[in-house]
Amino acid sequence: MVSYLEELTVTEAENLKKTIRDLFRQTCILQVKYDPVTLTPRDNPRYEICMRHRGFIEDYLSVLGCELKHDPQEHIFRLEGEGVATERMSMTTTLLVLLLKLIYRDKILGEGLNATVTNLAEIREYGKNTNLIARKLTAAEWKEALYLMRMHQMIDLPGAVRDVEGHTPIYIYGTVNLYCRSADIRDLVEKYREELQDEYSAESTEEEEDFETGEEDIYPDAD
Repeated sequence: MVSYLEELTVTEAENLKKTIRDLFRQTCILQVKYDPVTLTPRDNPRYEICMRHRGFIEDYLSVLGCELKHDPQEHIFRLEGEGVATERMSMTTTLLVLLLKLIYRDKILGEGLNATVTNLAEIREYGKNTNLIARKLTAAEWKEALYLMRMHQMIDLPGAVRDVEGHTPIYIYGTVNLYCRSADIRDLVEKYREELQDEYSAESTEEEEDFETGEEDIYPDAD
């Protein structure tokens, strides 16, 4: 591996090292990124590095217990394996990610591929309308969510996270990769199954009570 790097130019070797660091920090490399100022699409040089040095990166990652996956349809390289660092999102950040996906879907369906830009004001409105966010979030909660989503390339901003205001444009990327442990997924499924069963039982009880109280006596003079 050392000899491979020595055969490259100094610039190419440094870009390869940065690409591998980005893979561990972001867990994925997109082919197209958006200029943080103009929000116009441009080719991502990190993706080209992955294409040119894919064999070396795969060998390097295998030593660390990781695997490089390429999705040609989504135009993305992503990292998998036991050596990949896991990150837990807070409930608030999770809800904001869901809201962003709702906004992205609505804009793609209604306004086309060039309309996937939102802002905090619109996110708040969606949160209110869907009842996913029913309270005013703190500045720290917004900062945590925006930083995580930007780092993992779910969004892009025209500046620093601390400078985002109500109508600052936020570009939403089409691909959002979230990896969950199977045990966590089973816990979630079981939780919602119990909630649905409780809700169904409550509705069935109400229907039985309505039926009993509303039953008509068709023989009023039977006595």
